[in-house]
Amino acid sequence: MLYKEEVMKKEELLLQIQSIFRDILDNESIELTDETTANDVEEWDSLSHIQLIVAIEKQFKIKFTSREILSWKNVGEMIDSMDIKLGNA
Repeated sequence: MLYKEEVMKKEELLLQIQSIFRDILDNESIELTDETTANDVEEWDSLSHIQLIVAIEKQFKIKFTSREILSWKNVGEMIDSMDIKLGNA
């Protein structure tokens, strides 16, 4: 079970990532959840996926490995990787 602080951090990350998604995909109506996948967002294709990763890495000053990126099944797993890199996990 997540502690209240951890939930807040994850929610904050989700909102920040959502802002990046909206900017890169040029769609202000995108609403992300932990379960969101590329299949759920029409504009999220392989090229935009790379753009999203680069934008997230720049924004948060982190780097993902190819293995990490390929292992993600949804936005929640991306946030879990970010938590580890940011020292929140």
